Amino acid sequence: MSHSPANDAQDFGRFLVKGDAQGEIVSTNVPLSFMMGVNAQSGLIQDEHHPLRGTSIQNKILVVPRGRGSCSGSGVIIEMLVNGSAPAAFIFHAREDILTLGVVLAGTMFSKSIPVVMVEDEQTWASLLMGGMAHISTDGYLDINDDTRVHLRNPPDTSQVALSPEDDNMLCGQGCSAATKLAMQTIVSFAAIQGAASLISVSQVHIDACCYAGKVSLAIPQRLRELGGEFAVPTTCNSLDVDRRRWRELKADPELSEASYAIGDHYLAMGAQMSFTCAPYLLDTKPKIGEQVGWGESNAVVFANSVLGARTHKYPDYLEVMVALTGRAPYTGCHLLEERAPKIGIHVPPIFTNEVDESVFPLLGYHIGGLVGSSIPIIYGLETSKPITPDLKAFGAGFATTSSAPMFHIRGITPEAANYDDEIREVEWVNVKIKDLQITWHELNTARDPSADLISLGNPHFTLEEFSTLANLVRGKKIRKGIVMIITTGRSIYDQAERAGYIGEIQRFGASLITDTCWCLLTEPIIPLKAQNIMTNSSKYAHYGPGISRRRFHFGSLAGCVEVACFGFRSAANLRPPWLFDE
Repeated sequence: MSHSPANDAQDFGRFLVKGDAQGEIVSTNVPLSFMMGVNAQSGLIQDEHHPLRGTSIQNKILVVPRGRGSCSGSGVIIEMLVNGSAPAAFIFHAREDILTLGVVLAGTMFSKSIPVVMVEDEQTWASLLMGGMAHISTDGYLDINDDTRVHLRNPPDTSQVALSPEDDNMLCGQGCSAATKLAMQTIVSFAAIQGAASLISVSQVHIDACCYAGKVSLAIPQRLRELGGEFAVPTTCNSLDVDRRRWRELKADPELSEASYAIGDHYLAMGAQMSFTCAPYLLDTKPKIGEQVGWGESNAVVFANSVLGARTHKYPDYLEVMVALTGRAPYTGCHLLEERAPKIGIHVPPIFTNEVDESVFPLLGYHIGGLVGSSIPIIYGLETSKPITPDLKAFGAGFATTSSAPMFHIRGITPEAANYDDEIREVEWVNVKIKDLQITWHELNTARDPSADLISLGNPHFTLEEFSTLANLVRGKKIRKGIVMIITTGRSIYDQAERAGYIGEIQRFGASLITDTCWCLLTEPIIPLKAQNIMTNSSKYAHYGPGISRRRFHFGSLAGCVEVACFGFRSAANLRPPWLFDE
C-alpha cells in the first residue's frame, strides 16, 4: 500500500483503544447491536433488519457509526475476541461506549484486544464507507486504500480523571479486595475514554451482564467472586437464560442451564438481590427522581432516565458490575443535567382516537428510535394519550432497540419534559407521518401468512397491569389446541399477580408462565420445534426475534395476541388495524 507523506496526514481521528490491524473494510452507515445482532461463534451478522445481514465481520475492519440497542454488546465482543471470531478493528464515527468497554475489558482480563478508532471527519468517514482496505498502526496512522492517511491521536489519559482519596485507595488495592481494585482500574480507564472529569457515587446498580453468550459470560463473574468481590451498593440482576426453578421441567439445555444458574449464583454470592428481571423499574426498589444509579439493560436505562427521572448512564455489560463493586461511576452522560437535554424534536400525528389500541406505543417507540439515532428527543403529540406503565415500558423498549440514546422526553408525560419548553426552538424537528408508521408496522410483521403457533408475551417482563388486562381478555375462553402462549415475568410481579387471582385465570385459559428469563434469551424446546410463526406485542422481540429464533413474526396488540391464541390466525382488522390503515 502506498502512502502520502506522514506530514501530509490529517488529524481527523483518535484511538479509543490502541493497536495494530489491517484488512478488508466491512462498512455500514446503520448502527448495529452485537447482542442478538451478531453471532458470537461465527462472526456473522444475524439481525434480520440490518443491511449487512449474513455478512461475516471476522478479521475485518468493521466501519460502523456506533452500536445500538442492547447493553450486552460488550459481553458479546469479549466472547468473540476470546473465540477468535471478532473483527480485526472497530472504526466508529463517534464515541461508542458499549463495544469499546468490551474491548477494554477483554484486554484487561483475557489479554485479547483490537484497535478501536473514532473518526469524526465527514470526508474521511465517506472514504471509509466506500470500502476497500485499511491499515491501523500504533504509530498513530490510519491508512485507507492507497490514497488517504489519517493521523490518530492517542487515547485519553487517565490522569484527566480527578479521584477522591477513597477512589485512590481502591485503585491501589488498599483496604479492598482484588476484585474491587480491578473494578476501579476499569472504571478509571473507561472514565477517561468517556471524557469524565471525575467519578460519582451511585445508590444502586442493575446488572445486565447475566446472559450466557459463551464461556466468558461465566468466567468473568466467577473470577470476580474468586478475587473476593462484594457489591458495595444494593444490586439487582437482569434476566438469565433460564427459569432457575423450572429449567429441568421445561427441558431446557442442561449445559446452558447449569452455566446460567452458576452466573446467577456468583452474583448472589457477591451480594445481589434475588431479582432476575429485565424490568427493575417494576420493583419496590426502583429509584426516585434525581437519584444517581448505575443501571444496565437498554430498556431499563431508558425507563429509569425518561419515566422515573433517575440519572444513569447506559452502562455496558460488566462496567455496571464494576460500579456495583465500588459504588462509583464515571460522572458523565445522563448523570449530568446538561447531558439530558433534548437534541431533536419529534411531532407525532393526531392518531389517538377512540379506536387506537396500545400497540401504538411500541410501534412509535421503535419508529422514533430509528429516527433519532443517538440524539435524545423531545416528543410532541402524545399529550392526550394517557399512557400507563405498560405503555411507557413498551415505548421505551422499542425506542431502545433502534436508538442508542439513553432517554427520551414526552411533553406532558415524562417528568423533565417541561424543563425544556424554552429551549426546543433551537433543535431540529422531524414530523412522523402515518405512511411511515405503516411501513414500520409491515417491517415488524415478517410472517407470510396470518397463522401463528406461539404467542410471546412479556418482553420486557409483564407488569401487574398487563396481567389484569390479560386475565379479563381470556376469562371464559380457551386457547386453541396446538397453540402455545407463554408469558415471561419477574418473580415479584408473578407473586403479586398470583395473589390477585390473575395467574389462575390465565392458566385456566391454557397459557404458561416463566420467571427469571425473557424472550430474547429463550430457545428450543421452550419455543416449540413446530412453531413457524410467532405473535408478540413487543416491537423489541419482533425486531430481534427473527434472527435469534429463525421464525417469522406477527406484531400487534395484546387483544390481537389473544385472538390468535383462540383462533390460530389473525383477522383482517388484526393484520391492518383501522386506526393505522383507515385514512
